[in-house]
Amino acid sequence: MVPELGHLALILALLIALVQAVFPLAGSLSGNRPWMAMARPLAYGQLTMIAIAFAALTQAFLTSDFSVLYVAENSNSLLPTIYKFSAVWGGHEGSLLLWVLFMACWGAAVAALSRNLPLTVMSRVISVQGMITVGFLLFMLLTSNPFERLFPVPQEGRDLNPLLQDPGLAIHPPMLYMGYVGFSVAFAFALAALIGGRLDAAWARWSRPWTTVAWIFLTIGIMLGSWWSYYELGWGGWWFWDPVENASLMPWLVGTALIHSLAVTEKRGAFKSWTVLLAICAFSLSLLGTFLVRSGVLTSVHAFATDPARGMFILLFLCVVVGGSLALYAWRAPEVSEGGRFDLLSRETSLLANNLLFVAFTVLVLFGTLAPLIYEAFDWGKISVGFPWFNKMFLALAPFMAILLGVGPAVRWKHDEPMRLLRTLWWALALSILVLVVSYLPAFSSGHLWVPVGLALAAWLVLAHVAVVLERLKNKGGLARMGPALLADLRGGGRSFYGMVIAHLGVAVFVVGVTMVSNFQHEEDVRLSPNASYELAGYRFEFLGAEAVPGPNYMAQRGHFKVYRGDRQIANLFPEKRAYLGGGMPMTEAAIDPGLFRDVYVSMGEAVGDKGDWAVRLYYKPFVRWIWLGAILMALGGVVTVSDPRYRMARAPARRPATSSAGGTSAATA
Repeated sequence: MVPELGHLALILALLIALVQAVFPLAGSLSGNRPWMAMARPLAYGQLTMIAIAFAALTQAFLTSDFSVLYVAENSNSLLPTIYKFSAVWGGHEGSLLLWVLFMACWGAAVAALSRNLPLTVMSRVISVQGMITVGFLLFMLLTSNPFERLFPVPQEGRDLNPLLQDPGLAIHPPMLYMGYVGFSVAFAFALAALIGGRLDAAWARWSRPWTTVAWIFLTIGIMLGSWWSYYELGWGGWWFWDPVENASLMPWLVGTALIHSLAVTEKRGAFKSWTVLLAICAFSLSLLGTFLVRSGVLTSVHAFATDPARGMFILLFLCVVVGGSLALYAWRAPEVSEGGRFDLLSRETSLLANNLLFVAFTVLVLFGTLAPLIYEAFDWGKISVGFPWFNKMFLALAPFMAILLGVGPAVRWKHDEPMRLLRTLWWALALSILVLVVSYLPAFSSGHLWVPVGLALAAWLVLAHVAVVLERLKNKGGLARMGPALLADLRGGGRSFYGMVIAHLGVAVFVVGVTMVSNFQHEEDVRLSPNASYELAGYRFEFLGAEAVPGPNYMAQRGHFKVYRGDRQIANLFPEKRAYLGGGMPMTEAAIDPGLFRDVYVSMGEAVGDKGDWAVRLYYKPFVRWIWLGAILMALGGVVTVSDPRYRMARAPARRPATSSAGGTSAATA
C-alpha cells in the first residue's frame, strides 16, 4: 500500500496547492489577514505531502517493488543501492517528482526565513509559487504518475540507463533542479511586486539573496554535468553545445544578468522594469528547458525519451505562465518610475552593458538550439547548428564581457571621471598588454591567435580586481593597515563586494582553462597490442593488456596502462568497457590521471581481432580542471555574497546615498 499512500499524498498536495494559490493572494488583495496568514502553514503542508510521496517512491526503489511501473522500467534487483536511490530521479516521472519536491522546499524556505517580510508580500510570493506547483502536480497526476501499478508483476526490472549509473549523476540533477526551481522565487517576488504595484529597492533586496542561492545551485549543477560528461562519456570534452546543455545554460546566463541588475535596483533604484523582466525570463527559460528535455522534440543523451503529448501539456503550461506574467508586466510596467539617473561613465552603464551582453549570449544560444526545430516545423528543410557556430558567436562577444567585468567594479555609481578611473586601472591595463605581447611570441602561442587574447583577458580580470581591492582598502584606512581593514570589511557589509571579486576571479580561471585546453590539447585514436606503447605530448602509454572483471550488475573488460614521463612512471590507469546484465549498449569508463595543470586520459574502444588488440583513445588535456575550478570559485563567490549580514534582514533599510569610492559595498555581484 506504500505506493498508494504516495499517490494519495500527491493528490493532497495538489489540493493544498490550489488553496495556497487562491486564498493568500485573495487575502492580500482584500486585506483579509487570516487568509494571508494561511500562506505559511499551507507551504509547510505542501512540503510534507510531497516529501511523503517522494519517500514512498524511494522505498519502492530500495525494495525493488516491480509492481510499480516506473520502478520496473528504471531499476533491477542487482543495481547497487546508491544507484537505486539515484534511479528515483533517473526517469521522467521521478525527476518530475524531484522538481516538485524542490519547489515545495523553496516555498517552505521562503515561509520560514522571511518572517520579517510584510505579510502582504509574503502571501503573494507563496501564492504565486502555489500556482506554479498546481501546474506541475496536474502534469504529474494526469500524464506522469510515478506510482502507476504494473500487472502482472515482472520478476526483474529493466535496469537504470547505464549512462546514469555514476556517482556524479546522484548529485548533478538535484543541484541543477535546485537552481531551476530556485528562480521561481525570484519570479514569485517579481510577480508579487507587480501585483502590488510596488517596484522599489525593497523588493530587490528581498529577492536578491534568494536569486543568488538559486544561481549558486545552478552553477554547481552545470559544472557537475560538464565534469560528468568529460569523464563518463569517454569523448574527453567538457561542453558540446548539446540542446539540453544549452537548456541549462540559458537560465544561468539570464540569472547572472538578473543578479547584476538586482544590485543596481537595490542600490540606485534604477533598472526596475528591466530587473522584473529578467526575473520573468530566468524562470521562463527554466520551464523551456523542461519542455525541451521532456517533449521528445530533440535528441540528446540528457533528454528523457517521452511522448509528445506530455510535451504539449508542458508547452501549454509554459504559455500560461509566460503569457500571464508578461501580460501583468505590460499592465504594471508603464506605472514604474524611472529611478536614479546616471551618466555614460558610471557603474550603472557598465552593468547595463553587462546585462545586454548576457542577453545577447542567451538569444544566440536560444536561436542555435531552436533553429533546427523551427526549420523542420515549417518544412524549410534541415539545418544543423553545431559546435563551430556556437564557438564563433561566443568568441565574438566574450572579450567585451571580460573587459566590462574588469572595468565595472572600478567605476563609481552615478558618475565618474575618466582620469580617476585611469589612475586606478592603468597598471592593470599595462601588465595585461604585456601579457598579450609576451604570450603572442612563438615560444608561447605556437601561432594560436586566441592564446594571447585569452591569457591577456584573464590577466586583466585578475589585475583589475586587485586594483579595485587595493583602492577600497586604501579608502577604508590605508594600505598600511590592510589586514585590519580587510577583516573589518568582511565583518561588516563588505562580503558582497568580496563575493563579487571571488566570482570574477573564477571567470579568469575559467578563461585560462578554456584557452589552454582548446589550443594545446592532443588526442589520438590508436590500435594497441599487449605490451605495445604509444607516445603522445611527451607521455608514453604502455598497454599491458585487458582482462575480464565482474561488477555488481555488469561484466567489464579492464585495460591496464602504464604512463611514463621520460623514464619515470607517473600513473597506472585502468579504463573499462562494460556490458550491463540488463542489456543496452556497452559503456566506456575512462581512466584519468588528474593534475592541476594537465590530465592524462585513456578510454577504450572495441577489441580488434583475437590477439588482445584494442582500439584506444588517448588524450592530453592541459589546464582542463581550471574550467571546473573556475566554476567552483564563481559559486563560492555567490556563497560569500549571500553571507553578507545585510541579507539577514528581510526589510530594506532606508536608502543610503551612493558611495563615491571605487569598489563600494554594493559593487556588482557575480
